[in-house]
Amino acid sequence: MTISSNIIDIPNRSIFHGTVTIENGKIKSIQPTEGQSDHFLLPGFVDAHIHIESSMLVPSEFARLAVLQGTVATVSDPHEIANVMGIEGVEYMINNGKQVPFKFNFGAPSCVPATTFETAGATIDVEGVRQLLENPDIKYLAEMMNYPGVLFADPSVMAKIAIAKELGKPIDGHAPGLRGADAAKYIAAGISTDHECFTYEEALEKLQQGMKILIREGSAAKNYEALHPLIDQYPDKIMLCSDDKHPDDLIEGHINQLVARAIKDGHDIYKVLQVACINPVKHYGLAVGLLAIGDNADFILVKNLTDLKVKATYINGVCVAENGQVNFPKVSAPIINKFDTSLKKATDFQIVAKLSNQMTRVIKVIDKEIVTESFSVLPTIKDGLIIPDLKKDILKLTVVNRYFDTSPAVAFIHGFHFKSGAIASCVGHDSHNIIAVGTDDAQLAQAVNLIIDNKGGIAAVQNGQTMVLPLPIAGIMTNADGRATAKAYAQVDEFVKKEMGCPLTAPFMTLSFMALLVIPELKLSDKGLFDGKKFEFVV
Repeated sequence: MTISSNIIDIPNRSIFHGTVTIENGKIKSIQPTEGQSDHFLLPGFVDAHIHIESSMLVPSEFARLAVLQGTVATVSDPHEIANVMGIEGVEYMINNGKQVPFKFNFGAPSCVPATTFETAGATIDVEGVRQLLENPDIKYLAEMMNYPGVLFADPSVMAKIAIAKELGKPIDGHAPGLRGADAAKYIAAGISTDHECFTYEEALEKLQQGMKILIREGSAAKNYEALHPLIDQYPDKIMLCSDDKHPDDLIEGHINQLVARAIKDGHDIYKVLQVACINPVKHYGLAVGLLAIGDNADFILVKNLTDLKVKATYINGVCVAENGQVNFPKVSAPIINKFDTSLKKATDFQIVAKLSNQMTRVIKVIDKEIVTESFSVLPTIKDGLIIPDLKKDILKLTVVNRYFDTSPAVAFIHGFHFKSGAIASCVGHDSHNIIAVGTDDAQLAQAVNLIIDNKGGIAAVQNGQTMVLPLPIAGIMTNADGRATAKAYAQVDEFVKKEMGCPLTAPFMTLSFMALLVIPELKLSDKGLFDGKKFEFVV
């Protein structure tokens, strides 16, 4: 098979018209030829860090949307399903991904559970990490979120890192806000990347100490604006990722969106493409072609070099998508899950006021970030109970253990601005207990119970109206069609924004991170309110 096009040679910083010859899935030759085409051929895009589960789709269905955007591979951390199902969940992702022509590269989750301060559905210990890393389908040790464990040389943490080094597999980092001597110690342990930098200064400091930085632009966390100057300054040490991408956003675009944005912002096109296409392949040693003779024939055709609208995507020489159509079928995906808690009552979410003058800690949401701030207020008390204060936008937040019956953890949160109602989700990083926010206990219970009835999903309720998107696989994914799921999710999202008055860019994605204890400042687990800076529970 041959394809003629304008060819982008990233290493040599040139564009020429040529013909690519493909044989047995590999590039046999690339010959310059006379002529001019109305499209450009370049290596496919790679998402350098993503949790496929956050798309709410199984890997095979994620792939059917991603190839339309020119993505040929992902570096995928399956710790979401691992926190629910353990190694069984990781194997589920690998096996489902193998059923489609897409290059998933899964890692061994390093922190299951993410912390000891929450209840997860499974544990992957040191021997479990070894078992996974010895599997050739596992390419790296996934993000080491327990950075205090690295700094204080926790034996199990250091053992997991040692196994990855022994087996020659890269180690991903996760150290938001870590600076100075602590950052140096974390990097010196052998941790090679970080996708959690949210300031230019933090990223620059880590780069200068040898770490590679991933610029993240997901559905909730958006760090491109702060970090994009690094593309031109350190083109060999930067990668692009989405981390968490909801299905409606994936329909609109993937890494191609970030590439187009960077080019529009005036960045050198060859440096942008190096960051998006080449660096992840080289860093992780991926079996992804880079448009060289002898490489796997993994490449894309785009209509122009401005918005990079994808004309066709090829993986191993096979056209997997063309002109907005996917060329491989949907595959079946069995349901696996772990869910065992009973329906809740409104009274389960009550908070008794101990002292009228006792200050209440409140989580403060920051739109487009997964970090939070916090403040304290005098509580609003009625009939001896602390209640939400809608005028001050102080709503109730709860985390309900999904794995067994126990009392819900309840706190307060600012930033959702609901007029009335509640939303709930079983996508609650990283343990994926049920997390919900609402204006009153009755609607909070109603939203939570929709999740329990469906054994996973997202839900919204307001004054008798209910909307729910079931996610029966591990409570966080569906085996339904990707486009149908994206449409259903968009409808719930629009309801929350328009009818309930939420101004957040991604309400459900933001909500999902309110239980992520390893991201400061203040979060809530099923066991209580947690200070992510001090790494301890707070009153």
